[in-house]
Amino acid sequence: MSEIVLDALTAMGRHPEIQRVRRVAFDSLGPRPGQRLLDAGSGSGDVARMLAGMVGGSGEVLAVDYSASLTATAIDRHDGSNVRYLTGDVCALDLPDDCVDGVWCERVLQHVDDADRAIGELARVTRPGGRICLVDTDWGSLAFDGMPTGLGEVVMAHVRGHFTPKQHDMGRTLRRRLVAAGLTRLSATPVTCFFATPESAAVVLPMVNPEVPVEVWATPPGLRDEWLACVEAAGASGTFLAVLTIWVVTGTVPGR
Repeated sequence: MSEIVLDALTAMGRHPEIQRVRRVAFDSLGPRPGQRLLDAGSGSGDVARMLAGMVGGSGEVLAVDYSASLTATAIDRHDGSNVRYLTGDVCALDLPDDCVDGVWCERVLQHVDDADRAIGELARVTRPGGRICLVDTDWGSLAFDGMPTGLGEVVMAHVRGHFTPKQHDMGRTLRRRLVAAGLTRLSATPVTCFFATPESAAVVLPMVNPEVPVEVWATPPGLRDEWLACVEAAGASGTFLAVLTIWVVTGTVPGR
């Protein structure tokens, strides 16, 4: 994985709005000392190491990611906590049944081909009574203000599927998917992320980031430059606004 992508992921994890989403998710999952947790789609391992601090020396976190290069980066960044880094597929986990007390899965399901299969795997490896916490984006909720009316919709019509995953509505579907999977004691919390400046938004939203290479854009000639000029002008005038909802949905695995 390129350093550019890795730096972008790191910056996103440090963004105050993403940290606010994670605080809601930590409270919902409720990690306790001595637990064994799975971070499914662990990336560079930042959240796995935070979870390890919550379960303490008597607990353990399994950090599983599909990318071997990201797993290698996570190992390089290891801080000595009880985290075991593994490469694997959330849709086909190489883990035994009932082997963890809880699962964290953040902004992963929007990228997989079969989210319900992945949820089934997360439930399979979780002991009865364990909690599964899913955190995912509802890209359909993305809205802007401060730019010309309708321009954002035109841009999004071109970049959806390029700057956003195909499963752009994943966040709002999580509760329904956990119901279908048979989980109980469900909680669902929509967290609306608010970005008051283009610089703040650009950390999370690639469509307002002027540093994203021109060749990545899927817009007609001139539209990218027009859009980014309007974003910059809205920032200069203090009228820029972007909002995006990320859902935190948690459920309990029932007895077998």
